[in-house]
Amino acid sequence: MYATGNPKTKKQLKEMVASGTPVRAYQPGGMFEGKTDGEATIEGPHYPQPHRWYARVLLQSGIIIKVIS
Repeated sequence: MYATGNPKTKKQLKEMVASGTPVRAYQPGGMFEGKTDGEATIEGPHYPQPHRWYARVLLQSGIIIKVIS
């Protein structure tokens, strides 16, 4: 799954979530559906760039409300 805004680092993702701006988690097309509630793993930056970071997040209605690790 990815985060809207395409954060380049986990630190940038944490800053985006802390700012209060809604950051959505999404799973791009394909046969797997993304979660909308509970814990999930986010990776970044988006394809086609190589993934450089992963984060466990807490989702509520598809919005990242907390970066767990």
